[in-house]
Amino acid sequence: MTTTTPTASSASQIALALGAGSGIDTAAIVTSLVNAQFAGKTSAITTKTTAVTAQISQVSKLQSGISGFASALTTLIQGGSLVTQPTSSNSGVAGVTPIVGSTVGNLSATLTVTRLAAAQTATTATPVADRTTAIGTGNLTLTFGTATVAGGTMTGFTAGAAAPISIAIDSTHQSLDGIASAINAAKAGVTASVITDVDGTARLTLKGATGSAQAFTLAGDTPALSTLNIGVGETGTTIGTAATNAALSLDGVSVERASNSFSDLVSGVKITLSATGTTTLGSSRPTSALTQAVNDYVSTYNEFHAVVVEATDPITGTLNQDSATAALAHSLTALPLTNLVTGGATGAPTTLAEIGVATNRDGTLSVKSNVLQKALTDWPDAVEAMFANGFGASGAGIGAALSAISDAALDSKIGLSASTIHYTAVKSDLSDQQDKLNTQQDAVKTRLTQQYSAMDAQVAAYKSTQSFLTAQIAAWNKPNN
Repeated sequence: MTTTTPTASSASQIALALGAGSGIDTAAIVTSLVNAQFAGKTSAITTKTTAVTAQISQVSKLQSGISGFASALTTLIQGGSLVTQPTSSNSGVAGVTPIVGSTVGNLSATLTVTRLAAAQTATTATPVADRTTAIGTGNLTLTFGTATVAGGTMTGFTAGAAAPISIAIDSTHQSLDGIASAINAAKAGVTASVITDVDGTARLTLKGATGSAQAFTLAGDTPALSTLNIGVGETGTTIGTAATNAALSLDGVSVERASNSFSDLVSGVKITLSATGTTTLGSSRPTSALTQAVNDYVSTYNEFHAVVVEATDPITGTLNQDSATAALAHSLTALPLTNLVTGGATGAPTTLAEIGVATNRDGTLSVKSNVLQKALTDWPDAVEAMFANGFGASGAGIGAALSAISDAALDSKIGLSASTIHYTAVKSDLSDQQDKLNTQQDAVKTRLTQQYSAMDAQVAAYKSTQSFLTAQIAAWNKPNN
């Protein structure tokens, strides 16, 4: 005889028929018994799942908060509005910009430009009818140095210390276009191009870099290529512009520079020359911007601090036992007293607390405006250095300090990311436990349903027998029997 175990579906059908024999609502009894047996375990898992879900949500909120805080500060600092800006009274003569990581300080100087730096240009004197016509193969030798030029002719040349550069001209590069391509491919510091005149004839033009030491000669090693020679006494090419340095003076001191853009004349300032003339260089302090930045920092800090306090509340905080959250809270609390700059002047402030950022009893921050304004007046460079664009270096400003806190908080081994991994694993385990409990609950319900079904069938049989006997006894007791 084969015994068949009822499935969940057949068990449900049996449950619907329960009580038909006994008259008792045995289906309700089965449900009540099963619920009573598993209610405690189900409630415990549900409570733990709710708690760990809240922890995952709170960790995500903290991660987003600290990342956004650090990112916003980074963007503000890198925007350049918190550093002293150099100024030029005549930007048509010279434009000025601050150098990232440097300090402009108090700047006041007169700059006079008498000559701009220029690059040597040379063009073939004899035009070629077709820029694609073969000229010849061989080698061109490019030599750099200093030169004197008069009337479009090179009258003197002194080679520099760099070795001459040889450029091969093969059969696929023997036209003007090909020669220009070969010169450019060599990336030797000279740019070549082919210019077509209005009458359709073509000329080869070469241009070097600015600076008197960037003059150059070009020599071909075959008669055909020698028509392109550039040098002393060469008549096949014309020097359009001589290579020269920029000539200028700063407060009466004459200097030269090989380029029209340089960063080594005034500390912390990049200067770009545009024309000859005179301009006055000065500086503009970001006092208002720094004041606003400090207040904005405090405001944002307090908003995030409220989130941390909520998460770490010893009674209601969902993360009051989380080590990563505790470490983050400690780092934020210590930040106002953290040394943010190094190598400053003696007595200059180095922490936020020293420029007026005070820690209140409840852990929030506030700004002592009088202290901040005095620091900006007495130590403007020190305050500016605290908000300098110097990420990644020790003592490199509030941006670097907050970024370091954010990186530690988001670390996947010891930070909030590690907490997320842990809580997610716990939630997954609870889900597995609930699945197992559901399976056990279904099994118990099926077993009880079977047992009560058998009982109900037995009761139905007893009631049938009772009805038969009652009928028989009633027949036996009839008067006419």
